[in-house]
Amino acid sequence: MSTIDGKATANEMSVEERLRAIYDLQIVVSEIDKIQTLRGELPLEVQDLEDEIAGLETRFGNLEADMKRLNDQITAKKNEIKEAGVLIKKYEAQQGNVRNNREFDSLNKEIEFQRLEIELCEKRIREFTVELKAKKDQVDSSTAQLEERKADLEAKKHELDEIINETQAEEQRLEAKANEIEGQIEERLLTAFKRIRKNARNGLAVVSVQRDACGGCFNKIPPQRQMDIRSRKKVIVCEYCGRILVDDDIATK
Repeated sequence: MSTIDGKATANEMSVEERLRAIYDLQIVVSEIDKIQTLRGELPLEVQDLEDEIAGLETRFGNLEADMKRLNDQITAKKNEIKEAGVLIKKYEAQQGNVRNNREFDSLNKEIEFQRLEIELCEKRIREFTVELKAKKDQVDSSTAQLEERKADLEAKKHELDEIINETQAEEQRLEAKANEIEGQIEERLLTAFKRIRKNARNGLAVVSVQRDACGGCFNKIPPQRQMDIRSRKKVIVCEYCGRILVDDDIATK
């Protein structure tokens, strides 16, 4: 027979008292679970939205930095075009004062080079302009998405705050009651309770015998074991699911 027993002491509660205390604790923590279930996935949804907004804001900042870089590059290329234009005029003026064809051809090559530089700058400006427009479109899309997510976050936070405000006082009362009961239960049994509860479906670590079966996993309990449970001489757990078992009288009082 599976049992969970602490070391006996002179001041230890009787097994029946321990069973009643652990069952009372289960009732209280189950009520806390109901409140937390009422909140559902809202806390996680709020966190996900906050993370998504942070990501969008980072992306928005990167896009703005890219747009500034592109605008600076466009401005730089326009300045290069102006400088090339000034040089072309300078070289054209110098061509009128050359002494031979070699000097003329040399100046002509400089003029052609500056014209090629202008064409290259104009090409780069067109490329930067196309890239800049794409970045602006991304900014517009990100801005709309960011505003939409912020509105979603505000709505979710409002919904969560309403639920918290409605349930906070009750949850605090139940938590205080749970702490009070925990203080009455020996450490070994309490540790077992918490371990079982963590792994059990619906957080049920203590269940009653219902229709000759475990109230947790619904496996049949032999008559002799049911008698042992009703005798309240040992803390007995279900051999199938490991939950602590109590008789129906404890569960209904």
